[in-house]
Amino acid sequence: MHVAFVGLGSNLGNDRNGIFESPKQQLLNAIQSIDNQTTINLLRTSPFYQTQAIGPGDQPDYINAAIKIETSLSAHQLLLALQSIENQQGRVRKERWGARTLDLDILVFDQLIENSEQLILPHPRAHERAFVLAPLNDLDPNLVIPKRGNISSLLANCSMQGIVKLHD
Repeated sequence: MHVAFVGLGSNLGNDRNGIFESPKQQLLNAIQSIDNQTTINLLRTSPFYQTQAIGPGDQPDYINAAIKIETSLSAHQLLLALQSIENQQGRVRKERWGARTLDLDILVFDQLIENSEQLILPHPRAHERAFVLAPLNDLDPNLVIPKRGNISSLLANCSMQGIVKLHD
């Protein structure tokens, strides 16, 4: 079994079957869809964070989280499974860093380092982004991002400005 950490984000709601689903609900639906996969075992879910959007135009804030999973899938198979869930939840890819209903990123997969056209591991900007590091730190403060360092040390060097941990 492989251990992977997946980042989740949404800043657009989606109208599914006549019911509006908020960005937070988009993440909850994605987590449920991931957990329903027979080849994936959901181990932990981080708290949710509200974060300012990074990207073009005036975008709504994001809701971000991370999950820790075990899977029998390869990294490429996991990527395809996550992209399928994004598509099911109305993800449209038209603008880099644009607003989206759902973004699922493999952040770390075992300690695999890969740089292919389809997949870059670890995620190339995870170590620079507090909205990624904070949820990862909640899951495992001792996690090491290959070639980047320990999560808690990386987080200590990132600004938490504009990032709010949500409590429910």
